[in-house]
Amino acid sequence: MKFGKEFKSQMVPEWQEAYMNYDYLKTALQDISFSKKPQSSDVSLKRKGSLYRTFSGLTRKYSNAKIEDEENRVIQVDGVGVRGEHYQTMFFKLLEEGGEYEAVFFKRLDDEFNKVLRFYKAKEEEVLIEAQEFEKQMDVLIALRIKVEKPDGVNVGASQMEMAHMDVITEVERSKEEFSKDEDMILEKAEENMKLDSSRPDQLEVLKQVKINIKPETPWSTLQGILKDSKSKKLNFSKEELREVEEQLKHAFIEFYQKLRLLKSYSFLNLSAFSKIMKKYDKIASRCASKAYLKTVDKSHLGNSDEVPRLIERVETTFIKHFSNANRGKGIRTLRPTARKEKHRTTFLLGFLSGCSVALVVAIIVLIHAKNVFQSEGRHRYMENMFPLYSLFAFVVLHMLMYSADIYFWRRYRVNYPFIFGFKQSSELGYREVFLLSAGLSVLALAGVLSNLQMDMDLETNSFEALTELVPLGLVTVVLIITFCPFNVIYRSSRIFLFGCAFRCICAPLYKVTLPDFFLADELTSQVQAFRSLEFYVCYYGWGDFQKRNNSCRESDVFNAFYFVVALIPYWYRVLQCLRRLFEEKEVIQGFNCLKYFSTIVAVVMRTVYETNKGISWRIMAGVTSGIAALYSTYWDLKIDWGLLQRHSKNPWLRDKLLVPHQSIYFAVMVLNVLLRFAWLQSVLGFHDIPHVHRTAVTAIVACLEIIRRGIWNFFRLENEHLNNVGKYRAFNSVPLPFNYGEDEDKNE
Repeated sequence: MKFGKEFKSQMVPEWQEAYMNYDYLKTALQDISFSKKPQSSDVSLKRKGSLYRTFSGLTRKYSNAKIEDEENRVIQVDGVGVRGEHYQTMFFKLLEEGGEYEAVFFKRLDDEFNKVLRFYKAKEEEVLIEAQEFEKQMDVLIALRIKVEKPDGVNVGASQMEMAHMDVITEVERSKEEFSKDEDMILEKAEENMKLDSSRPDQLEVLKQVKINIKPETPWSTLQGILKDSKSKKLNFSKEELREVEEQLKHAFIEFYQKLRLLKSYSFLNLSAFSKIMKKYDKIASRCASKAYLKTVDKSHLGNSDEVPRLIERVETTFIKHFSNANRGKGIRTLRPTARKEKHRTTFLLGFLSGCSVALVVAIIVLIHAKNVFQSEGRHRYMENMFPLYSLFAFVVLHMLMYSADIYFWRRYRVNYPFIFGFKQSSELGYREVFLLSAGLSVLALAGVLSNLQMDMDLETNSFEALTELVPLGLVTVVLIITFCPFNVIYRSSRIFLFGCAFRCICAPLYKVTLPDFFLADELTSQVQAFRSLEFYVCYYGWGDFQKRNNSCRESDVFNAFYFVVALIPYWYRVLQCLRRLFEEKEVIQGFNCLKYFSTIVAVVMRTVYETNKGISWRIMAGVTSGIAALYSTYWDLKIDWGLLQRHSKNPWLRDKLLVPHQSIYFAVMVLNVLLRFAWLQSVLGFHDIPHVHRTAVTAIVACLEIIRRGIWNFFRLENEHLNNVGKYRAFNSVPLPFNYGEDEDKNE
């Protein structure tokens, strides 16, 4: 792999603009190469001149002196500014052929170097401030452990001084290893540590100055926070409290450690990039300037600072000692989780099950043609009763396929979806795993359809075989058992993550709304027909109609009432989530988002009433409300969720930054989104009366179109979220720390 591609592949996606622009500098080198391309006559003259110099013995005599002279006089890099932190290169060969292009190259190189240096120093200052806060948090945690384990009180002064003395000795020994040539620095460092330790108050005194943060992780704690109007309280020194604090601080340490590792990688990658580009310059321009420039790079803060590596060592030592019982292997595995490996078994099963799905589809088509199912008398009864049962699996499989495609394109265009969704490191599913699950479910569903393609009813009993009629219910049972299986099989961590998001959606607005929560609620709004299919399962099998393949669900007032409710539940979740965000974030845009979902609720109600009662008045009301909701939602999709329709952007009517290289894709997707948003027209204008197509099939097709629209929406929604993170260099989750100091509360007030 070429360095340019490897360089891009190892970048932190959200920091991409802060890295050295390697391609930009390569274009400058191409200009230099073109300007220095010799003519054929010049080449022959140079060859003859080199031969004469070689045989005359002059080349060998003065070669070293010439190289040294070139190194000293090609460039000179100086630090300018108040502290000399801004570097500027002086190029001495400007009057030579192509010299102006080389001067442009060094101007661009300086700009890139200064950009990288500023970003690195800013991020290093941030982590150093965070490290000081973590040190204060650890002091409180150690004191809390002592207080909880020995609640009766104990004289910790002697042990504390002994521990401090050991810390000083350890620090001095570490200093000897790092600064073996500077003994004065060792003594000064030891004296400073002794002064700090002697000035520290009693270890337990710190507990009187802090309060513990309360995160609204449960509905009850949320209500308590609202009633008391406070998010912190005094320590009660219980073991449960200590356990919660340790877990929260452990999570914060892991996030902080990942930030340090990526910052160290940022420094290493940029140093490698500067080395590579300078070697290319020397080769193209026939100069020897790389040594002088790289010497400046190495002496700069980017190449010379060791704060981040030292912080990494300190964090590892602290984490291993306090959060993994001094087990280094366990601690390092927690801090550095291994990436999920692509297994050949997954690829094999994916191909096998996909092939089985295709074979089953072919078998169903052949069987339908052989039995002339479309002309059978039982066709209408099958479409009214069995088709809605199996359409549930079609909706789920299609949604998983769209999500699998989304993951593929997110990875292709380097959208950091694991960070956006908040997945644990190396626990996120790839597109192969999601595709595998959808292929397995499709095989089960298609096999069930094949077993249920019998249209002939027993004339004596006026019924069908009960066993085959129970196949759909058995499939749903199997899927539910696998979904809620507590054992570590079939991607348990991902299932637990999904359960957590679903539970927070159900309990809205009692939980703080995060992106995975409202993203899942948006996905559920596209699965209204799936919820109605589940309701039909309850009616069809609960009332015993399955044996006769006939149902009276539409005649029940209870069924019709729930037919309304299940369609509104996902939208109601989003309304409550928007209200929670409006209350917490005080952003007016959340109020408008709430109105959008409320208008959709009104439209769904009107369409549902029209489906059950008909009538021209209900038809007009359904059309008007649905039109308003569709226009509102379409504008919101394009403008807010996707960030498009920006008139004065660099890409007209799109946005300044685009991940997909072809702008026509965005315009095509916008048009497609509008068309699919208005798929509700089939229920208002009577498109379900299409000849030779049953109305349940039309309803299923429209539901599938909505799922496809949602899958397209997913990609561009996360693209916009990713670009917002890139614009703010936001590559890490903000993890709240468990303790608040008194002065911190005063500052917040």
